[in-house]
Amino acid sequence: MNHTYSLHKITDKNDCPFSEAEYSRFKFGENAYAEKFADELFEGFIAQHKDLILSYNDIVILPSPYHAIPTASNFLCHYFKLRVNHFLYQNGRKALSESKIYRNQTYTTDYGNLDYAERVRLIGNDTYYIDRNYIGNKLCLLLDDIKITGSHEHIVKKILAQYDVQGTFMFLYYAELQNKDIHPNIENYYNYFYVKDVYSLMEVMASRSFGFNTRIVKYILKLDENDFSLLLSSMKKKMRKQLFALAVSNNYHTIDEYKTNLDHINNSLTNKITSTYGYQFTERPA
Repeated sequence: MNHTYSLHKITDKNDCPFSEAEYSRFKFGENAYAEKFADELFEGFIAQHKDLILSYNDIVILPSPYHAIPTASNFLCHYFKLRVNHFLYQNGRKALSESKIYRNQTYTTDYGNLDYAERVRLIGNDTYYIDRNYIGNKLCLLLDDIKITGSHEHIVKKILAQYDVQGTFMFLYYAELQNKDIHPNIENYYNYFYVKDVYSLMEVMASRSFGFNTRIVKYILKLDENDFSLLLSSMKKKMRKQLFALAVSNNYHTIDEYKTNLDHINNSLTNKITSTYGYQFTERPA
């Protein structure tokens, strides 16, 4: 049985029901907004579905599919889980279990500009794995930040059917595009509303709540020479180490489009280098 809940309904492209600037900063790793959005999502969701939550003893929460680098929605899921667990504690119930849908991504295209058919075709080439025995016959909360065309939900439902997973599945979203006359590329309008260039990106990365996610890692690895060198020189060694490790964990070193910048990050981890881009890098403290 499938259910869907979304907090915000997008019906007018000129009247966004949430802060576009906050959403953009969230999508690029400013996780104070992940916590804020999770609190809002919990309050709206529990007001409508309290009885459903309390009718199940075994509940599993799953963020949107990813391989090794978490998505922005994974951080949203983390804070949402904390709120639901506190609610379950107050009602004398077991805490949520957590699982994930493993995903091996095969593309570098930003699908925020694509329509439904293009998105399904693109993400349908990825490979997915889910632990059917772990989540079967339970209430599964499948959480994502936004539903634009429903392509990801379509893929997840296809995976559940492929693995013959039985249970109750609740698809939760912070926001949902309900006016189908609005082109799906409004997603990229939201994604890049605040983060429009390397300077706004550096501001987000300077936040105390910043954390790398899939979007920002790919964005950095695709930066042009000048923007990349500026960003890299602003990053402490500890952050560059983390960025490099995450990129390799997702096998981005095997993708030609990412390899040049990733190699320069690796080279920058020595004390002082002159890169093939021509700039000299002096180590900042970790």
